[in-house]
Amino acid sequence: MDKAQISDMLKQLTSVDGPSGSETKVAELVRSLAGPTVAEFRSDALGNLIGLRRGALDAGRESAPGRIMLAAHMDEIGLAVTKIERGFLHVARVGGVDPRSVVGQEVTVYPSGPGSDAYGDGLPGYVGSRPPHLLSAEEREKVVGLADLRVDLGLPPAFFGNGLIRVGDRVAFRGPATELLGGRLASKALDNRVSVAVMLGALGYLADWRHTWDVYAVATVQEEYGMRGAKGVAFGVAPDLGIALDVTFADTPGVDDSETYAMDCGPTIGLGPNLHPGVVRRLKAAAEELEIPHQIETLPGNTGTDAWAIQVTQAGIPTGLISVPVRYMHSCVETVALADVDRAARLLAGFIARLDAASLAGIAAELP
Repeated sequence: MDKAQISDMLKQLTSVDGPSGSETKVAELVRSLAGPTVAEFRSDALGNLIGLRRGALDAGRESAPGRIMLAAHMDEIGLAVTKIERGFLHVARVGGVDPRSVVGQEVTVYPSGPGSDAYGDGLPGYVGSRPPHLLSAEEREKVVGLADLRVDLGLPPAFFGNGLIRVGDRVAFRGPATELLGGRLASKALDNRVSVAVMLGALGYLADWRHTWDVYAVATVQEEYGMRGAKGVAFGVAPDLGIALDVTFADTPGVDDSETYAMDCGPTIGLGPNLHPGVVRRLKAAAEELEIPHQIETLPGNTGTDAWAIQVTQAGIPTGLISVPVRYMHSCVETVALADVDRAARLLAGFIARLDAASLAGIAAELP
């Protein structure tokens, strides 16, 4: 595994659509990309994809000394059809969609009605709004809300007569992966395909490193709807440790530096009440030993990630958080430094490789 392979996986991951609640295409690709790095796969009732990579057994031991679960959500923000009127689609948010970034965007509509099998790749369309010439002076000063936007497929009203498109059908944004200067990549859905690539990259690195803990690598669903996938899968897997993988806010024009993290300076390691101090300390130690650039992200409350769900599952799970800085989050031009994706993957693999029979007791003893 290397940076080029991880970057290629990330490009592939952003090429498929998976709005919250419709992640099947992404799950199929993740299963394919994981290849021989995972011993077995299964999906749970919510659609979480769970891969298991078994640890090497020490002499005299018949089972792994521990189970670690990695959680990288594979869903993305999108839209859902709420009404069909004169051939135009009214839509509502699926996740944290910002109406300011929606106007003029190219989209794909996934129909579910009669004949939808013929449109497995969806129907192309655009999000349109009234031209500024036809707005009042007051209206031109306001952000156009979703209620005033329509998805236009370029088709006559008669096309919709057989019920091909139904209320509730998902609409995905389009945003092809574009390599920028300075080793950066811009695309839609980097939140959170970046972390899926991190997880897959770490599995690839572990294929060449010895590790004794069993690794449950989970591509979770519906994080953008409130960490729903992570809640269910953490209960089902019942790991000894959990690591959530996500993105955080990169330095952005007009945003205070105290709220963002530098790009190309490594991933962030979360620090706060949602995250176990013993796990945090070992993540920092692994980064320092491997000489991986990293940043500390102070999170005084809800991290807004799958870590929030994992930590309080069952009787409690010691949890950590690794995040990659991404600029322009929740837009079709999210931007990441590819070196940070590789660094996060190596940090995660290094952390896992350092877990041994004594690790769990040591972490449990490090409560503040």
